[in-house]
Amino acid sequence: MNHVSNRDIVPNWTILCDFDGTISTEDVIDGLLSRHGLPGWQALEDDWIAGRIGSRECMQGQVGLLDLGRDELDAHLDALAIDPDFPTFVEAVRSRGYVISVVSDGLDYAIQRILRRHGLGDLPVAANRLSERDVPRRWRLESPFGTGACASGTCKCERIGAARQVDAGPVLLVGDGRSDFCASGAADLVFAKGRLARHCHDQRLRHRPIDGFGDALALLPDLDSLLAAA
Repeated sequence: MNHVSNRDIVPNWTILCDFDGTISTEDVIDGLLSRHGLPGWQALEDDWIAGRIGSRECMQGQVGLLDLGRDELDAHLDALAIDPDFPTFVEAVRSRGYVISVVSDGLDYAIQRILRRHGLGDLPVAANRLSERDVPRRWRLESPFGTGACASGTCKCERIGAARQVDAGPVLLVGDGRSDFCASGAADLVFAKGRLARHCHDQRLRHRPIDGFGDALALLPDLDSLLAAA
């Protein structure tokens, strides 16, 4: 009988990637609001930054102030770029048998359209649901991945918990900003850009700073050793 030790078991990583500013090179909702937002969206942004409201309340109000048709929305989305190394990163993750999905506090329609353009339409996406209202050129936002205990539209901590229920392996979070702060403490390891890297450093969380998916790709073969050393 062959004996398999714990050292021979390769962890089945689950990798959760933020979208806006992490996969995409700019924030989708910020760009839409700057071009098509009615007065009042900046006040909501100020309230969110000041901590007076959560991101779910902020984004629901801001999406309600968008004034554009679907053709204009699609044209805007089709002009947005993603990190050029992200498709290669997805391919490398899948070749190792790891699970990867997008977990975002952004807009599902935008994320799915942009990913399809890059041949990544099969990536699972957990994000806020964007839909058209009965009023022409107006939109609404729902949060199917929100929770009552979390003020975010998509509770990334809950998504990490859900991943752990499916697989007992470690969870890697890849993100860049404030919407990833809470989840960075729940993940086993974080690849962190920008403000998230500073947050992880200040909170002494297990992380590696990255500038983009080129760096993430270089670190991918060392996930197990990075976790062991963290």
